[in-house]
Amino acid sequence: MISKWTGRIAVSVLISALSTVILLNQAHGQATSLPSSHLINPEELVKVLQAAKGEKPLMFQVGSYVLYAQAHIPGSDYVGPVTSELGLQQLRRRVESLPRTKFIVLYCGCCPWSHCPNVKPADDALRTMGFTNVKVLYLANNFGADWVEKGYPVAKGQ
Repeated sequence: MISKWTGRIAVSVLISALSTVILLNQAHGQATSLPSSHLINPEELVKVLQAAKGEKPLMFQVGSYVLYAQAHIPGSDYVGPVTSELGLQQLRRRVESLPRTKFIVLYCGCCPWSHCPNVKPADDALRTMGFTNVKVLYLANNFGADWVEKGYPVAKGQ
């Protein structure tokens, strides 16, 4: 016979697991709901980064650290997955003192665009904070296929 205490623990663990699954399913595919006006494609971003004049964006990688360490856009900062509260807090702290017109580019590239759980919450967080010049890098397949393999600039490590 299962004690009441053991039963309650089992129910709590089950509820926690189900909550996680529900949150991940809600995040699944959110990137596809971003309006095209919020997006920048790799070719456009490379032109901006290579231009002699014009404002250079502040860039944040909002995916996993393993991917960032393997390859990231030079000059971009690692924030971490914003599907976690810690990642969202890090993003908010990093930008809180910036002018709300600062040019910011967000990217992840962990998986195909239709499955990315990170870019939409990051975009939503910055826009909620009043940022008006935010773009999300559109990576249809992943960072490797849509950036690295195309020969765009890459940095490795921290």
